[in-house]
Amino acid sequence: MAESALPLSPAAGPVAPGWAQRAAPVAAVLTVVLLAWYGLAVWLNAPGVIERVLAPAGDWGGRELLAATWNAQRPVVPTPHQIGADLWSSWVDWPLDSPRSLALHTWVTGQATLTGFVLGTALGVALAACIVHSRTLDRALLPWIVASQTVPVLAIAPIVLVILGSLGFSGLLPKAVIAMYLCFFPVTVAMVQGLRSPQRLEMELMHTYAASRIQTFWLLRLPAALPFLFPALRVSIAAGLVGAIVAELPTGAQAGLGARLLTGSYYGNTVQIWSALVMASVLGLALTGAIGLLERSLTRRTAPRRPA
Repeated sequence: MAESALPLSPAAGPVAPGWAQRAAPVAAVLTVVLLAWYGLAVWLNAPGVIERVLAPAGDWGGRELLAATWNAQRPVVPTPHQIGADLWSSWVDWPLDSPRSLALHTWVTGQATLTGFVLGTALGVALAACIVHSRTLDRALLPWIVASQTVPVLAIAPIVLVILGSLGFSGLLPKAVIAMYLCFFPVTVAMVQGLRSPQRLEMELMHTYAASRIQTFWLLRLPAALPFLFPALRVSIAAGLVGAIVAELPTGAQAGLGARLLTGSYYGNTVQIWSALVMASVLGLALTGAIGLLERSLTRRTAPRRPA
């Protein structure tokens, strides 16, 4: 006779849901970071606050020190609630076309990032296809592609801007070209590896069917390269965002997250600098998340269906 299942002991308690198990470590790390952040704000803001605010006012204690360092007008390190308040004010209190609107700056930088990402992806895929199908181009192009990434973007950005400016190009295109410079390399390297990933037996099967190079590329090489492509796209779009922000620094741009960083540094507004940095991080997470959603969508469509 089969043994009956024993009931779970009440002392064991209910099993925690999966989302709670995943969220608990994140919440713990976030709590530690926030506590350390507020402590760092007290430590670094205290000398200036004591000299300019507390000492002239007379007697003060620990409570007054905490309140003053966490709400300083020009802090060395702004607190998270100050950054959050500046983000909210920049999004809500100003019209979208205002230079003080963070939405405008985010849109300008995001537009340059996406344009450079599309151009860089197209260039990377084209270079990879040429390298895979030609040994001469493999030996001629690949070393220069690798060497191009040894030049710092801070050094190459002014050169690109000056050259394109002399040709009459300004605004979005120069920033997109610099973003493309950072985007194409991960895509090229990943696609070369992906396009070469089909096994010899698979290639021989295509030859057996008398498939042309173009048919082999579209039916075998490109589908095999997709698992290599999407991780590279996530790295690429994050690098493109960095390139777009860097491109805004030497141009004196009036809009963009890079321009907002420059404005904050000119006027010593550290809260504005930090809010622009946080917004850049949020934009980067949103762009990489969009690439992840695109990958899931294409994976579901291309995955083989199981028979019912």
